[in-house]
Amino acid sequence: MEPARSAPQGGEALLRELEVLVQDVVRTSSWWERHGVDCAILALSLLALPAGFLCLRSENALVFSSGITVLGVCHYTLTVKGSHLATHGALTESKRWSKIWLLFFVEVCTAFTAEHATHGHVKMHHAYTNVVGLGDSSTWRLPCLNRYVYMFLAPLLLPVATPLVAVERLRKVGLGTALRTLALVSLGLYSHYWLLLNVSGFKSASSALGCMFVTRSLLAHPYLHVNIFQVKPVVSQFLREKQLPYNEDSYLARFRLFLHRYEEFMVQAPPITELVGLQ
Repeated sequence: MEPARSAPQGGEALLRELEVLVQDVVRTSSWWERHGVDCAILALSLLALPAGFLCLRSENALVFSSGITVLGVCHYTLTVKGSHLATHGALTESKRWSKIWLLFFVEVCTAFTAEHATHGHVKMHHAYTNVVGLGDSSTWRLPCLNRYVYMFLAPLLLPVATPLVAVERLRKVGLGTALRTLALVSLGLYSHYWLLLNVSGFKSASSALGCMFVTRSLLAHPYLHVNIFQVKPVVSQFLREKQLPYNEDSYLARFRLFLHRYEEFMVQAPPITELVGLQ
């Protein structure tokens, strides 16, 4: 999906009109539609974690592989879906609980900083969502890599890169925030490591760390390649009614286009300097 590169005159008024439409949809939605469905998915992911860890105790290759798959899917459900909803404050109406869920999903589960995740996603990513020619809207922008390394190999490094970038970002926050982030990120990583040793029965630190890497990178490619938006039906209908461009294509078609024009989109495009990455 690609919004137009430049808004016509009166663009701000159109955005305000669109915002009112979106708010109306939210107001008329039931609690189950606003929060229930997503909370149920996240709860099921949490409940499935014990089964995943226990499957890793098995010497049967199929059962062991099932455990890896369960943990990988649950990890990305909690880190991608949970963190996305938490950065938007979409999990609850309570501001206090919204903050708690933000810290849990972003810092404990994802091993990133809550403040920079919110800023990077809400303020930067959505401000430049898929605007071709303005630089990729992904907050993981590495134009120093060639297209094949970025698209196929770099995603595998996300489990290592994410906490390292989080630590680098801490120099821009206060001491209290930095200590909190370090504590919560360490809690999440060590809990995963401890469960593999004491529940899954791994005998060595290297095997446990290797399993952590595999489960945390299992679905890294779709995470890096795909952006999913929930207000999309309202947005697409609004733009078409206003006779404004709204382009939509399949994943494979966008993938081929991005791979073919990678130099234009990721290397030659003007950098968005606040994004997390090597500009």
